[in-house]
Amino acid sequence: MTATSIEKVNGHVPDRGFDAVALAEAEAIRTRATAEADALRIKAEGEAEAEKLLAAEKAEKERIANERAAMRLEKERADHQAHLAKKAAEKAKADADREKAEQAAADEEAAEAERAAEQERTERWWKWGARSIYAVGLVIAAPVQLLHFWDPARKFLLAAPLLLEGLALVLAFGAAWAVAHRRDVSPYRIGIMISAVIAAAINLHGGLTKPEIGFNAGLIGAIASLGGPIVLMAYEHGIAQKADGIPSFRERRAAEKVKREEEAAREKARVEKQAAEARAAAEKKAAQEQADEEQRRRDADRREHHPEVWAIAEAMRSARGAAVVTEQIWGDAWYRKTGSKVVGVTPEIEELTQVAQFRMRAVTEAPIKGEFSLVESHRPPRAKKAPDAPDGRRSNGGTPPRRTSGDAPSPSPLARTQARLERTADRVKKDTP
Repeated sequence: MTATSIEKVNGHVPDRGFDAVALAEAEAIRTRATAEADALRIKAEGEAEAEKLLAAEKAEKERIANERAAMRLEKERADHQAHLAKKAAEKAKADADREKAEQAAADEEAAEAERAAEQERTERWWKWGARSIYAVGLVIAAPVQLLHFWDPARKFLLAAPLLLEGLALVLAFGAAWAVAHRRDVSPYRIGIMISAVIAAAINLHGGLTKPEIGFNAGLIGAIASLGGPIVLMAYEHGIAQKADGIPSFRERRAAEKVKREEEAAREKARVEKQAAEARAAAEKKAAQEQADEEQRRRDADRREHHPEVWAIAEAMRSARGAAVVTEQIWGDAWYRKTGSKVVGVTPEIEELTQVAQFRMRAVTEAPIKGEFSLVESHRPPRAKKAPDAPDGRRSNGGTPPRRTSGDAPSPSPLARTQARLERTADRVKKDTP
């Protein structure tokens, strides 16, 4: 602290004497004010620095939050883009599948339409071909019959060819009507064939008997009388089968082939099943034979080596109505005879086991012998005498003092345990042969 010199106070020279206490108080006030000012300054600087750090930390947190939000937004945008791409791919695939299915359906419809058109075309050609053949046959057969039935005296016989050929034609129309109305066509076909055969016979007879007709004309007339109705009946027969839903020869052959294949597959499956069942039965029989052989071996072994237990087991088997001595029966019989629940363990074996376990505990818990033994650790070490030290027993004539109870401290519990273990180990060694 430095002294302050005051020359004048209000124009007067003060007394050189001063109050040290007041000066110290003033110095203390000044020092306290300076300290408070420094404290306020430091506090302001600390607060400003703290605000600066807090602002920086807040700015860093906001930056990190903004980055995380941006990353999250970017991830969501990427996920959304992936979702849109997946949806677009799925839509494109669905469109492609739909177009493919539509194309397949269109191809199938086109093929079906083509098949229908082909069927219609062939049916139309077959229809008009059959009718044309019938008409040609009528044109050929009718003049032959007209020449055969020509008689100036009986001109009405000229209507006979119209009757014979017209009869076959009308019956053919009746057969077509029967097919359209799903009626039986057999009577019409029989009538057609009878009419055709009669007309063919007349034509052939006329060719043989009348020179103006000739054999060739009669023969071709007979063929024409038969061919036209036959072709027309074949056409009507196909139409009738189609209307009745009767399969064709090709369809029947394909169906028979499929049926034969199915029967062959069923027969093969049946044979394989029988073979598998036979193998399973053979394996089961072999396993049963092996089990029976093993049971006989066990029974013979137990009967020979454990007759007393076997007698009890046989009694229990008979009482329980069992066919053989099972493991459960044998275990119960062993327990009834020996008292042990472990099959194969007798009282003698259990005794030897107990002795062995006791020996093992004695060996593992045996006391430490030698220089590391703790038996003497409870007695303090004796101080060695110097070689020239006097004998302490000279005062009583060289006779050692008589020891009495309490002269030495009692052994510690550790020493007593160690001694007991040593005695137990020595006794076990003596008892063990």
